[in-house]
Amino acid sequence: MLSGTSSALLSQPRFRLLASARFVSVLGSSFGPIALSFGVLALPGASPGDLSLVLACQALPQLAFVLWGGVLGDRVRSRFRLVCVTETAAAAIWAALALLFAQGGPVVWIAVLAALGGVTRGLFSPALEGVVVDVVQDQSQRQQANAFLKVSINTARLMGMMLAGVVVSVAGPAIALALDAVSFAACALLFGVLGRSTPDRPVRYKTSAVHDLREGWREFVRHEWLWVTTSQLTIVIAVVNSVAGLLGPMLAKAYLGGAWAWSLVMVAQIAGQVGGAGWAGKLRPARPMLVATLCTAGAALPAFLLSLHAPLPVVLVGAAVYGVLWDVTMVMWRTCLQREVPDDAISRVSSIDLLGCLAVAPVALAAVGPLAAAFGPGRVAFASALFVLAAVGCALASRDIRTLPGTPRPQQETAPVTAGAA
Repeated sequence: MLSGTSSALLSQPRFRLLASARFVSVLGSSFGPIALSFGVLALPGASPGDLSLVLACQALPQLAFVLWGGVLGDRVRSRFRLVCVTETAAAAIWAALALLFAQGGPVVWIAVLAALGGVTRGLFSPALEGVVVDVVQDQSQRQQANAFLKVSINTARLMGMMLAGVVVSVAGPAIALALDAVSFAACALLFGVLGRSTPDRPVRYKTSAVHDLREGWREFVRHEWLWVTTSQLTIVIAVVNSVAGLLGPMLAKAYLGGAWAWSLVMVAQIAGQVGGAGWAGKLRPARPMLVATLCTAGAALPAFLLSLHAPLPVVLVGAAVYGVLWDVTMVMWRTCLQREVPDDAISRVSSIDLLGCLAVAPVALAAVGPLAAAFGPGRVAFASALFVLAAVGCALASRDIRTLPGTPRPQQETAPVTAGAA
């Protein structure tokens, strides 16, 4: 049964449009990684090196453009139009990828289109944080809104993961990518409708993008809890991606039974995230970032269990527990971000946070392979779990993390920027 706050949110047409747009987009996007990976490997003469090239071309532009996406998200009159444009571009890119796979390549053009897709994600993600703030203007509803959106997104991701393998196996990667394109187009349409019901924001930023980004940086470092959390998540996300992308599959192949077992682990994790997001919507901790930071330690659990060669049922339980705790962390962190950072700076601050969280992950993925080959994946997984716990311990040393209150504080507005300001 829905809580009173959830019912109130769902009674708002604009929030229903936002939730629908995110559900459709994530459902379709879940097809993309599986279709892209298996599609590249199925091309005539393709090698794992070709797949690495395509994935790198997709990931690096996202990091390169995420800061610009944050600046745009705070400068434009309508964040809704910005995300509508990026989703429309993504629909065209993934449709073109579907055609390329249907024709059998070539890999170089697949890599180019994957890079363009990464650009759209870099521009989309920071603006989306501002979209949520623009739709849910009542701060007392934002934690429940974030929790509801996380439940919806994780449910879509779970459904997408289960359907993607079937579609790729039965209909082929090109059809799966075409469905992804359709989902982006539907999402763009929903955001377009949402934008038409929202008045344009006043434009306050008339200086250079570099100046605006510098102002966003000052806002970011002003909040100790925020930059400490970003520093912590830099390590934690690097470990999570390394376990999910390399160490987990290697250990699953070595002793759990292979790809089918690892798929079950991933499904258990996402199922846990669905439950965790729902639970987080009901929590009202007096110290939300303390709770969020402690819950982040759950990211060490899968790596630790795999390093001990725990049996599959135990690993599944560990993955589910990690999923629950991870989404509690994410809901608490996002609600604090939306509450403490002024609305007119939130896209830039989000872009800086996103860049910081993801910057080390590609380096970690590149390093983990040789380390696993030299020392064994089990030892590297155990060391990875220790890195997570060390990062959490360092974050807990921050007084701001331990004491940030759970009740709203008066927002500090950023000073208006006039034309020609330095």
